Amino acid sequence: MVQNLHCNFFFLLSCIFFSTTLALPWSQSREFNQAKNYEGSSDFVDLQYHMGPVLASSPINVYIIWYGNWNPTHQSTIRDFIYSLSSPAPYPSVSDWWKTVRLYTDQTGSNITGTISLSGEFYDSKYSHGGSLSRLSMQSIIKHAVTSLYPRALPLNPNNGLYLVLTSSDVKVQDFCRAVCGFHYFTFPTIVGVTMPYAWVGYSGKQCPGICAYPFAWPKYSGRPPPSTNGGNNIMKAPNGDPGVDGMISVLAHELAEVSSNPLVNAWYAGDDPTAPTEIADLCMGVYGSGGGGGYVGVVSKDRWGNGYNVNGVKGRKFMVQWVWNPVKRRCFGPNAMD
Repeated sequence: MVQNLHCNFFFLLSCIFFSTTLALPWSQSREFNQAKNYEGSSDFVDLQYHMGPVLASSPINVYIIWYGNWNPTHQSTIRDFIYSLSSPAPYPSVSDWWKTVRLYTDQTGSNITGTISLSGEFYDSKYSHGGSLSRLSMQSIIKHAVTSLYPRALPLNPNNGLYLVLTSSDVKVQDFCRAVCGFHYFTFPTIVGVTMPYAWVGYSGKQCPGICAYPFAWPKYSGRPPPSTNGGNNIMKAPNGDPGVDGMISVLAHELAEVSSNPLVNAWYAGDDPTAPTEIADLCMGVYGSGGGGGYVGVVSKDRWGNGYNVNGVKGRKFMVQWVWNPVKRRCFGPNAMD
């Protein structure tokens, strides 16, 4: 009942809640060749600044809430991606990719920070809110993580904190695999006590790899074969050995770019409706390299085992992350671009 009361009170802000979701790049109801992308320069993208804040304070303190039963190897991969956002690595790197995100400024001219720190982790391995979650549940999970006596609570950081709720393979989330692979929003003071940005991403390796782990898995009911990577119809191999976690990395990158440039849903987005904005990563879904779009990832690299990737990370890691909209070039862009 408390949740329903919050829903009624915040109806326009939260119950509609499809506000800042990551829409599926492909679904059974959407043809692959209709996937929009703006890899070429375009004057038709009306991305505007709406005078709200961006995450300019340095550093962005990232707090991960591991919800459910997590594979330690998958956790290490995700941690290394977070570390890679502001650490040196061979070009093209994750930190080079983040430089495009940094081009976005607030009304004072301050850029999104280039310093991201993994500042805390909370293990909610007892499923504090059950195995089936609503979108609004994420805020209660954050509340639990910052108030729990055991294990040690995360700090409540409304100044420069960013909270990531990551759900394991066995956790069901409202609209997961059907309409979203991840989303970001901001917490309500009536639930968490303060307003601060957060994002949720689910591990899709068992529930829907063909939907949320593209291009490392293929939808069963797509109606067409997967794209060719070496002359035959096959699936691109995941650079860190698991389609679920490698697909999750790209969704996480998508949400980090958008929550940094539009944390309170009043900064950078296209469109007239703030409850359903088109954000800087939405404009480039499915584009990972030059020429990408319409079910083709674009020109990307392969390691010596044939695994696909487009950026380098710490510890020799390689990742595949989607491009984001570059406001200077006025097109989707990544550090692996051929021009």
